[in-house]
Amino acid sequence: MTTFDDRENAFEAKFAHDADMQFKADARRNKLIGLWAAELLGKTGEAAEAYAKEVVKADFEEAGHEDVVRKLVADLEGKADEATIRAQMEDSMKEAKAQIAEEH
Repeated sequence: MTTFDDRENAFEAKFAHDADMQFKADARRNKLIGLWAAELLGKTGEAAEAYAKEVVKADFEEAGHEDVVRKLVADLEGKADEATIRAQMEDSMKEAKAQIAEEH
């Protein structure tokens, strides 16, 4: 194998690792924001966990996170506006990345 092949393989492995870590961070963020929203909705325990899973599943409807924002805006009508939800999503992403970094 040449040096070029080694570099190509290393780049591909890093790309795959980074994509996997981003997927995990997105899913963790969605769970965290789902739990936050569940609390605003008065859900606790298993109901809160189930709602958080619904939020995670909502992210698979389309690329990006706008599908999650739409779900939360609709579900939290009167309890949190879109700007608050987006700010919470940013905070949840920071927390998700920190949690994942601690695990690895």
